[in-house]
Amino acid sequence: MRTQKIILSLFVIFLTNSFISIHAQTEDISLEDIWSGEFSQERMQNLQSLKDGKSYIVQDYDRASQTMKVDVFSYKTGEKTATLFSSNSIPGLSIFQTFSLSKDETKVILGTEVEPIFRHSTKGIYYVYDLESKKLTQLDDAKIQSPTFSPDGTKVGYVKDNNIFYKNLETNSTVKVTTDGEKNKIINGVTDWVYEEEFAFVRAFEWNRGGTKIAYLKFDETKVPEFSMDLYGRYGQDLYPSQEVFKYPKAGEDNAKVSLHLFDLESKSNSGIGLDAYEYLPRLKWTQDENLFSIQSFNRHQNEIKLYLINAETKEARLVLTETDNAYVDVTDDLTFLKDNSFIWTSEKDGWKHIYHYAEDGSLINQVTDGAWEVTNYYGFDDKSGRIYFQSTENGSVNRDVYSIVANGKNKVRLTRKTGTNRADFSADYTYFVNTFTNTTTPAVYTLHKAKNGKLVREIKDNSALLTKLDGYNLSPKELSTLEVNGNELNTWMIKPPNFDPEKTYPLLMFQYSGPGSQSVSNTFFGTNDYWYQMLAQQGYIVACVDGRGTGFKGRDFKKVTQKELGKYELEDQISSAKLFGARDYIDGDRIGIWGWSYGGFMSTNAIFQANDVFKAAIAVAPVTSWRFYDTVYTERYMTTPQENPSGYDDNSPITHVDEFDKGNYLLVHGSGDDNVHVQNTMQLIEALVQANKQFDWRIYPDKNHGIYGGNTRLHLYTLMTNFIKENL
Repeated sequence: MRTQKIILSLFVIFLTNSFISIHAQTEDISLEDIWSGEFSQERMQNLQSLKDGKSYIVQDYDRASQTMKVDVFSYKTGEKTATLFSSNSIPGLSIFQTFSLSKDETKVILGTEVEPIFRHSTKGIYYVYDLESKKLTQLDDAKIQSPTFSPDGTKVGYVKDNNIFYKNLETNSTVKVTTDGEKNKIINGVTDWVYEEEFAFVRAFEWNRGGTKIAYLKFDETKVPEFSMDLYGRYGQDLYPSQEVFKYPKAGEDNAKVSLHLFDLESKSNSGIGLDAYEYLPRLKWTQDENLFSIQSFNRHQNEIKLYLINAETKEARLVLTETDNAYVDVTDDLTFLKDNSFIWTSEKDGWKHIYHYAEDGSLINQVTDGAWEVTNYYGFDDKSGRIYFQSTENGSVNRDVYSIVANGKNKVRLTRKTGTNRADFSADYTYFVNTFTNTTTPAVYTLHKAKNGKLVREIKDNSALLTKLDGYNLSPKELSTLEVNGNELNTWMIKPPNFDPEKTYPLLMFQYSGPGSQSVSNTFFGTNDYWYQMLAQQGYIVACVDGRGTGFKGRDFKKVTQKELGKYELEDQISSAKLFGARDYIDGDRIGIWGWSYGGFMSTNAIFQANDVFKAAIAVAPVTSWRFYDTVYTERYMTTPQENPSGYDDNSPITHVDEFDKGNYLLVHGSGDDNVHVQNTMQLIEALVQANKQFDWRIYPDKNHGIYGGNTRLHLYTLMTNFIKENL
């Protein structure tokens, strides 16, 4: 669960720079204010519901005593009731960073020296602490990945050096489940780079309910091409650059060969599980039966997903569900097996994402939700009440509400009342949920409710202190509206200068991301970039955003119209929107700029190259410049392979259109250590622009990844972009 305990972190720092002016009663925003955390919302720390459903635990660090602890709180009162454990009470362990309880809540895995690997993966030194006996056991002398209790809490599985191990806590013995793991060749029990990045899937082993078997995936990366990045290090410390080399399958290239295996702890034997032809195995999960587990498979185009049930005794794989789509099928974490092994599944097969209930044999029991709206979050199923809890767009695609419904599709109850974005975190027994509410004028408000009917139990935190602080600044409202563009009603937001005068004309900066299934226009409070937009508005700019075709939460057809043509329809919508904005009396149609990051950088680059009669300036940060450079899973999902669809790849690549860049101003930014969108994208585009003798501005941030942050990096980047906008728009 992702709820939290609140920590206030607002810092009053009044710094000015060359473009900041101070008013008599209000202040303008500076970049230093933004990146110092001046406008941070009070947030809640991650909490975990205890199995009693009445209590939750929160990890907290006491700076005074330099102690890390995990405290117990009451849902109903919010009061602390106990300390479950703390670092100062564990001999041999002075501090820990992460914790994970066993199912029976008698033991805990504690992580130290934890460091990131890629976006989701980490490795560290881990211990098991027995809360009853007070015994501390180190799992391994080396750094390991994904330590996980068996359901009975007597064993812990983990991955080291690409092999799976488990430690028997009762005998203090360690068993090596696999032996063939080797860097950049064979991976057991965790996923490769592309699965982690695109399927959000890291731990690839699962215990059965009895703790007697482990199902796992093996990745053979032998034929996957390698990608290398130079890391330049710090001046005075690194005389020679180092190099990071990892397997990265680009569109059309070989993927890792992934296979399914089963390890029996009693016989200590490994068995391979045969399946019909497939390319990917993106999800692995045991059912309620300790001898039955599921695997989902994809073909390479990802337009056919299959769900198998595997008998762990006979090793037989039974196909129970196949779903196809003319474009692609999304993989989710929504699959839930009920006590009778019937299961919950979500699908877009009727044109909108909805919840379905299937029998164990794959026959449809019923469609649980339906309508011209989307289920945006499946929270779970309550065995006692028979109710399913979910979030949806039923009250508008920019809004979110929380509902419950009986599994037969009847008696739907709206559990949230305020219009905006509502998110829920439920207690283990579905007695309570913590609701996080926000809209364009309201920072996060945390409240506790009864899951049965949504009745308010107590208020937790309302962030009124932030609103009071913001009253002292020259802020403008964030206006939500729609725009009729190319036969569609597109969601937009706009921020106008303070003291906006409709008789005047203003330059316009458009932001967009535009990627498949994304959403940049929502009924939520300011994020960090919104404060930057407020600062630009104070400098006399209008800032706007349009979610065009290809973005999410408006149905399957709206989202998937861009199939095989990434960039084509999205660009048409941004150009048309810019023209409609430019036709308004208060917007200067000759001073329209556009910017974006990643997919948004791909789009803003295409905009200034192909439509510089509409856009005067563009900024692209970490852009894809050719989908040929991006990974298989993401790219081929939307484009098939370059061999099958060369025109789709090349016709919409910015590199193809450099000759059309005959006017306007362009800023290109990338981090040289980007393992996701490689700096190769930018270097190839730079070379094309140079050979076409096109002038532009560019900046490379050494060793920075796709997020381009660390130290003063973000401040430097946004100062660069601010100055570029002021000089060119």
